Amino acid sequence: MFDEDRASQALGIELLDVGSGTARARMTITATMVNGHGIAHGGYLFLLADTTFACACNSHGPTTVAARADVTFIRPARLGDQLVARAVERTRFGRSGIYDVSVHRGEELIAEFRGHSRTIGAAATSESEGARR
Repeated sequence: MFDEDRASQALGIELLDVGSGTARARMTITATMVNGHGIAHGGYLFLLADTTFACACNSHGPTTVAARADVTFIRPARLGDQLVARAVERTRFGRSGIYDVSVHRGEELIAEFRGHSRTIGAAATSESEGARR
């Protein structure tokens, strides 16, 4: 999935690793990512976390998308900061899942993201067909 994610790749996001329900990704804040306050635009932090979430929730195989997500910004990121996001699966139930993503600059927490996933691929189709029978 990440190999086809042109938006994330265009921003320089690097996928560091993916496991069952987990993922880690890295991004460096560039001049085009800094807003009028001289700090990283929150949308870029959200995108890094969202990309990492997507890799974690798709690690199980069937196509899975975000149903809902929110972010809490803890500290600002600045030009040149290298950020690492780590996604962890909290639970999966039926076609849904909940994942937490922490974004760090070194040891310092920058943002917390929670994503709710929904499986829409072949596994979801099989489940709904079985329910109709």
